[in-house]
Amino acid sequence: MGFTQTKDASGVAVVQVEGQLIVGNRQELKALVQAAIDAGERRILIDFSRTGYIDSSGLGALVSISKKIREAGGELRLSGLNEDLRSLFELTKLDTLFAIAETPQQALSSF
Repeated sequence: MGFTQTKDASGVAVVQVEGQLIVGNRQELKALVQAAIDAGERRILIDFSRTGYIDSSGLGALVSISKKIREAGGELRLSGLNEDLRSLFELTKLDTLFAIAETPQQALSSF
């Protein structure tokens, strides 16, 4: 369980979320994204292909991250939501806030 950050060939910062995004680790994700913004990253993809669960505090962290990226003049994309996570985003209407792609490759091509 954790987070890794890489950069794809086109220069997009890709953050991989492994396991769960919950109250216990949301600050770690927020700090990782803030460090990327501070380093000049403006195009960020958060990939949930290896994520099974996001709790309400994790959703709140994503909303906060989205706001910070927008304020910095950047763009955020999400990808790899499983069926349960996709339903969660739809039920909370967060699918209207985030640009969500099926796969990381689709998200990267949309930047």
